[in-house]
Amino acid sequence: MKVSPDLYPSEHDAANPQRLRLPDGIVGFEDYKSFELLGVPDQFPFLWMRLHGPTDTLDFVVIEPGGLIPDYELELFDEDAAALGLADSNDAMVLTIVTVRHGSNATATVNLVGPVVVNRRTGLARQCILANYARYSAHHPLVENSTAETQT
Repeated sequence: MKVSPDLYPSEHDAANPQRLRLPDGIVGFEDYKSFELLGVPDQFPFLWMRLHGPTDTLDFVVIEPGGLIPDYELELFDEDAAALGLADSNDAMVLTIVTVRHGSNATATVNLVGPVVVNRRTGLARQCILANYARYSAHHPLVENSTAETQT
């Protein structure tokens, strides 16, 4: 199933944080079975994904890649679409996890290979490896480096 990573909220998005179900967790955090999306108005397009585990919470920065990542076309395996109960691609919300590396060459990347896909109607979510994963990187630069030196 092809999924449109749209930035526009749908009628299924809640104004207040809603606890979303993540039965399989995410890679490395399989015991964290639910999360909330928290938005801070002056941090748009960044959102906070607060994972809830057995004894604590973890926060990840995520974005909806639509409109930010040119030509990002998601294709889910049929098994993932079925597990999420997605009958229509408009029911899918796509979240990519942002990683910031600090240092002299600070960079921010997004994982385009393994997004978290949420069924907007049911609140069921799953981290999915895309069927067309070979087209993308798990370390896609969020901002292209425009300070490349020119040779003379």
